[in-house]
Amino acid sequence: MGIRTGVHLILHFAVPGLVAGAAFRKDFWRSWVAMTAVMVVDLDHLMADPVFDPDRCSIGFHPLHTVAAIGAYGLLALLPASRLLRWMGLGLLIHMGLDGVDCLFQGG
Repeated sequence: MGIRTGVHLILHFAVPGLVAGAAFRKDFWRSWVAMTAVMVVDLDHLMADPVFDPDRCSIGFHPLHTVAAIGAYGLLALLPASRLLRWMGLGLLIHMGLDGVDCLFQGG
């Protein structure tokens, strides 16, 4: 695993932690777990060949990393009825944002 990949994985846990600490301090652990649990979205990588390619941009390539899916995650983050679903939507948006930033460093 390269340095970029390691930093990318750490950020998938650290950024939700920062958001949970800043915005949901009272519910830090529950919000952080909800925002990081959505990393299961990366199971769509199993449909790719090869499964892992550090130089492949996930956004727009994997089915759960498409613009339509990201739009649905945005709607999920706005649902007023459930804190859990909002946290999950926010976690998915954070995940996609980090994957998008990683796309900027492809091949580097």
